[in-house]
Amino acid sequence: MERKHMSAFALYQTLPPDEPPPAKKPPPQVVTKKRKRKENGFAVKKTNALKAQLKSEKRKMKKKQQKSAQRGERPKGSTEKQQQQQQQQEQQQPEEEEGEGEVEEQECVNGDGEAGSEMVDTLLAELARVNNSRERASQLFRWLIHPVPAKAFFRDTWEKKPILVQRKNPHFYKGLFSTAEFDRILREEDVQYGVNLDVTSYTNGKRETHNPPGRALPLTVWNFYESGCSLRLLNPQAFSSTVWNVLSILQEQFGSMAGANVYLTPPGTQGFAPHYDDIEAFVVQLEGKKHWRVYKPRTDDEVLPVLSSTNFDQRDIGRPILEVVLEAGDLLYFPRGFIHQGDCLPDAHSLHITISSFQKNSWGDLLQKVVPAALEVAMEEDVDFRQGLPLDYLSYMGVQNSDKDDPRRIKFFSRIENLIKRLKNFAPVDAAVDQKARDFFHDCLPPVLTPEELATSVQGAPVRWECGQVVNVGERINMQTQVRVLRAECARLCSDGEAVHLYYTTENSRVYHKEEPKSFEIQTEHTDAIEFLIHSYPEFVNVGSFPCDSAEDKVALAELLFEKGIIHTEEPL
Repeated sequence: MERKHMSAFALYQTLPPDEPPPAKKPPPQVVTKKRKRKENGFAVKKTNALKAQLKSEKRKMKKKQQKSAQRGERPKGSTEKQQQQQQQQEQQQPEEEEGEGEVEEQECVNGDGEAGSEMVDTLLAELARVNNSRERASQLFRWLIHPVPAKAFFRDTWEKKPILVQRKNPHFYKGLFSTAEFDRILREEDVQYGVNLDVTSYTNGKRETHNPPGRALPLTVWNFYESGCSLRLLNPQAFSSTVWNVLSILQEQFGSMAGANVYLTPPGTQGFAPHYDDIEAFVVQLEGKKHWRVYKPRTDDEVLPVLSSTNFDQRDIGRPILEVVLEAGDLLYFPRGFIHQGDCLPDAHSLHITISSFQKNSWGDLLQKVVPAALEVAMEEDVDFRQGLPLDYLSYMGVQNSDKDDPRRIKFFSRIENLIKRLKNFAPVDAAVDQKARDFFHDCLPPVLTPEELATSVQGAPVRWECGQVVNVGERINMQTQVRVLRAECARLCSDGEAVHLYYTTENSRVYHKEEPKSFEIQTEHTDAIEFLIHSYPEFVNVGSFPCDSAEDKVALAELLFEKGIIHTEEPL
């Protein structure tokens, strides 16, 4: 029977109303050349297994269609016009001979999945017992890319080329996120179209977004899905405690915001056009399977780009250097600038989460803060930077004079070169790094407290109002109380030249930039004590060891930091 759930799609789609919804695409023709070699200790495999797999999927679908035809039924979700379009596409698509389509080098790692067979909640519970948040982040990242060694990954692959990890273990990432969780979020949370959820389609080379205004409710959202639209949950960490926990740990691994999007795609469809992003992407396949194609940057200008691309036409991107079907438990990494597209096979939906990081975290981004500040300092301290330009420089400089053979131009460029070389002497690099750190702290997710941290922090204090009075006030912090900062990267001292502020993440929102950056001014005589606390991590130190002038100052500073959630005690107060 033909599906009837078309109301939302018919109402909000931008296609003309007399056109059918996106047709189910036939499985793509894929050819890779069989080849094995070793590189950097990883097994590099290029086989035609993907071609065989896709052919097998195609044969299964044809058998289903033949059986349906014998019973006089239409394939589920298809209209007569859609079937005709699919037949035309199959006839027009040329058969490729085996041996064609040789791809460039990429890494493919096969893992048995045993190291990650535990569910994510079990893993996170084990990580909660790790005393050092930096080590916790390192262990979680090693699990994410297992069995690829982290050191080799950052040396040979990071920002350089894609890597594929096939595990043959559909439970490796179990518990991270699921379609059941997606459905729960739609029913229980305030999910807004365009803010938290995008409804998309990519048909006949055209990418469209079908977001209506307002809240995304299950009836409308699942109608869109049944009509062939992909669903993208933009900030799952705002709704899923598990995703929040994973990202809040990983951000210490990268020293940069860790974000995520969840993608749910119906069988036989594609939701997005080929494009590249401005982030390092880890595609984690959670359910079903998805066919991916990855293409190298087209030019040197698109290597590690500053901004994401627009949508590309298939004719503009050439042959893929990596083509694979990701199954549940698999991982695909590709650097920013690598063009990619994913589509679903006809017999299975796909749910994956893309974990991302390193947006606007390049040397150039740092220098954008260093150079203006260096110029400001140079103009204050060096008269050469304040001297006036030549009276007649407009007559020989500028685009209209760029082809002139004028000795004054050589002299002008020489002066510029000399000033730029001297500029490094005025560069406030540490201050610029602190500016980057302030941006990072604003981006950060708040930490997820372990049970022990909850019991020993301000959030777990048992004090409450009961029977007309305050009870369980407990003991106050004193000189013997053992304390430490909650995370290695939860607080940082920064100066604006006039005052010193302590920036911290413990009161951040799970929604990106919902709150203003959290900071407060630190008295000059307390800065040494803050540095002492930060540098002592992960060890606990007693309040009496703070390098402050008096016992009162030591206790007052500890109480302030405790109330802000920046430090916790070794034992419950």
